[in-house]
Amino acid sequence: MNLPATAQRFLEQQRAQVRNLRPTRKIVFPEGDDPRVIQAASRLRQEQLIEPILVSGLQDDRYWRILYERRRAKGSTELEARALARTPLYYAALMVAAGDAHGFVGGAATTTADTVRAALQCVGPGAGVRTVSSVMFVCAPDRVYAFADCAIIAEPTAVQLAEIAIATAASVRAVMKEEPYIAMLSFSTKGSAQHSSVSRVQEAVRIVAERAPDLQIDGELQVDAALVASVAQSKAPGSRVAGRANALIFPDLGSGNIGYKLVERLAGAAAYGPFLQGLAKPVNDLSRGCSADDVYAVALVTALQS
Repeated sequence: MNLPATAQRFLEQQRAQVRNLRPTRKIVFPEGDDPRVIQAASRLRQEQLIEPILVSGLQDDRYWRILYERRRAKGSTELEARALARTPLYYAALMVAAGDAHGFVGGAATTTADTVRAALQCVGPGAGVRTVSSVMFVCAPDRVYAFADCAIIAEPTAVQLAEIAIATAASVRAVMKEEPYIAMLSFSTKGSAQHSSVSRVQEAVRIVAERAPDLQIDGELQVDAALVASVAQSKAPGSRVAGRANALIFPDLGSGNIGYKLVERLAGAAAYGPFLQGLAKPVNDLSRGCSADDVYAVALVTALQS
């Protein structure tokens, strides 16, 4: 696989960090009979990075009580919980919820909606978290960036945008091992245009400043002002983030999804993810078109999230 130099460095950084984790992380794969998963798991085990747990076919229902206790207030029956707990997707997610695995990587043969549903029903959000979102790690020619949200929330409110930003900051620290510089993106920079979507981004910045005053965040910023120092000096002079952002928070799912795919296809970037953020324990989704290399990379980041 011909990866950009930034992507090669990114993966080596993940490998080095995962090697230092103690105990060795156990990652469960619900599609354990998929050749791509088998190949990635074999490599992870051979390199002594992760202890993979492969699930294939229906399992026993020993975790059903966890699911039942989480779902009975919403009308779930014991019979329904037992049936779901036997399916590979739910069995793997419940294994994480029970503490028998550190994380979960699935989706090679199931939809994102199914994977996220299992994650929310079995693992659930972390303490105090109301918004579960996603982050992409995009290895552009110059450096690695975090893009959010590119997979989950179609039209985030100001509060949701703020929570996406805070969660992404944690992801940058955990995975990229950098101090996050967060740009809240828009088609406007510092009031250059007026629109309800611009106001929503401005409100999100105010919420983050109240909830996490230590974060380096600014907005609203156009993407050129966020990334290019010379443009930042003109459009957002004095900003601590403009011109140096490493985390880009998009105003909606459409712009986020389109943005990362444009960079991937036109600039030759390598994009890893989406990785779910905001969950109590790490559960991550694969594309059904993923390669064994993709499964390998997602497993490494999942281990770091744990």
